[in-house]
Amino acid sequence: MLQRFLPLFMMTFFICLFIVLMQFLWKSIDDLVGKGLTVDVIAELFFYAALTAVSQALPLAVLLASLMTFGNLGEKFELTAMKAAGISLFKIMRPLIVLMGFIAVGAFFFQNNVVPIAQTKMWTLLFSVKQKSPEVEIPERSFYDQIPNMNLYVDSKNQETGMLYGMIIYDLTRGMDNSRVILADSGKFNFTEDKTRLFLHLYSGEMFENMRDNSMGFSSSRYMPFRRENFTDKQIYFPFDANFNRIDEEGMRSQYIGQNVEELRHSIDSIGQRVDSVGGVYAREIRSLRYFSLPPSTRENPAADYVPAEVPDLDSVFLRPSPGYAKTYITQALAKARRQKQDYEYKSLALSEQAKLMRRHDIEMQRKFTLSFACLIFFFIGAPLGAIIKKGGIGTPLIISVLLFIVYYIIDNTGYKMARDGKMEVWVGIWLSSMVLLPLGVFLTYKAVGDSAVFNFDAYRNFFNRLFGRTQGRSLALKEFSIEEVDPVRATAMLDDFLADCRRASQALASLSAPARLLSRKHTSALRAPMNALVDYLSNSSDIYVINLLNQYPFVITQRNLAKVVTTTESLLERIAPGRNTEEMINDDYERQD
Repeated sequence: MLQRFLPLFMMTFFICLFIVLMQFLWKSIDDLVGKGLTVDVIAELFFYAALTAVSQALPLAVLLASLMTFGNLGEKFELTAMKAAGISLFKIMRPLIVLMGFIAVGAFFFQNNVVPIAQTKMWTLLFSVKQKSPEVEIPERSFYDQIPNMNLYVDSKNQETGMLYGMIIYDLTRGMDNSRVILADSGKFNFTEDKTRLFLHLYSGEMFENMRDNSMGFSSSRYMPFRRENFTDKQIYFPFDANFNRIDEEGMRSQYIGQNVEELRHSIDSIGQRVDSVGGVYAREIRSLRYFSLPPSTRENPAADYVPAEVPDLDSVFLRPSPGYAKTYITQALAKARRQKQDYEYKSLALSEQAKLMRRHDIEMQRKFTLSFACLIFFFIGAPLGAIIKKGGIGTPLIISVLLFIVYYIIDNTGYKMARDGKMEVWVGIWLSSMVLLPLGVFLTYKAVGDSAVFNFDAYRNFFNRLFGRTQGRSLALKEFSIEEVDPVRATAMLDDFLADCRRASQALASLSAPARLLSRKHTSALRAPMNALVDYLSNSSDIYVINLLNQYPFVITQRNLAKVVTTTESLLERIAPGRNTEEMINDDYERQD
């Protein structure tokens, strides 16, 4: 089993890892293109990204490999041969269960010890790449704005020499008010040796520059001094760092993405104590706050509504020193109340940010354990499912794996966002996907061990037909030769007895209440045996009309089709014993039973 599973597992793992890395590349392509990065920097970034992506690729690889392994065994009847030899499915799965245990333990230590370092280095490197200046690649007949504080237009350029023609440069280094506009017939860009400045060599042009300076007394827009310069050869330097500078990792290392379980627990405790202490200080401030020299509430319950100890006479306050001051008093009171409200809203916002940071730490700590559990769940979904569907190769298992993983990813992402925003407990949101898929794994394992036909759609269709009262019709045909001929007297007696039973069942159901009528099945289930006996006997009839009436009997009698059964039985009586009154037959049946 290990020889079958391990090659498939390694193959599917690297395929899934490659797909996840392509997703990372698509998301970060804008930050990588045009930066002139060396191959070693890009390779280092992808290496750390691959280590970080293991948490997404590993569960999918386990699911796909287990599906393919047991699907191949089932398709080639090897699984059937092993079961015929007395080997149970659990015994077949035992070496892979042990292997999954080692993979789960290794996944936890990988998440706890390797992933924090990889995430720290990946995000540090990614932020360094984002801050790197792009390569100067100036297009023709369009403005280029990738150089800081400069917009550049070039009419044409020589690809061999790098000479630019018809240049318009807007230099915004000193701000919009003191901008410079440079027109040049031709020019050329170069970097200094240390790649920290951009050297621009211009030929045959002119420059316009605003000289706005309030210290010189030219604050009015009517007097705007400017400088105009004509040149035949001019050299200009612009600050432009083209080197790749790495950011210090210590700032990223202290974040939640760079911590292990012990460090995360310590950070959660520290943030929780800080939130509690600051919140307690704010609460004491609010309870002891004096509003316009009014004393605070004297209630012992701090959670109760604020009620001043002594309420002043507002009319007397408004009348002093004159009634005209009443509006001023109200305006001042409202302004002070709004200021205090805004002050504590800002403080509550700061506390909410700390609480959100604490949830992010808790989420990262919970995710150290979910990867291991997800690998176990996906194995107990994939292995039984492969044994049930008995389809090998990569086609059907791949489709089923992708569908299951999409469901897992949607549930996991939903739970993560709800836990991050505080809409549910962190442990509930992070473990939500595992709690949803665990019953599926238990169900599939139970069905696979019992060799149940989980994908027998006829059984599901019959179940729902019985549930909604939709019964399948019979398909009796007229026999060319019958060993036993139908006796009209015996047939009439059987029809009389069955019709009487149907009448009694209908009366018994009518006497019940509506809820009891829906739950009661003993009255209709008792009619199944006599109905089958009647159909078996009358199926030997040579009358095509009788055969057609028998086909109207359902396989299962329910409350909905009981009236139809009675009508069909009465029609059969009229056909076999014409001219008889149905009520008389029922009375005769009662007398015969008495």
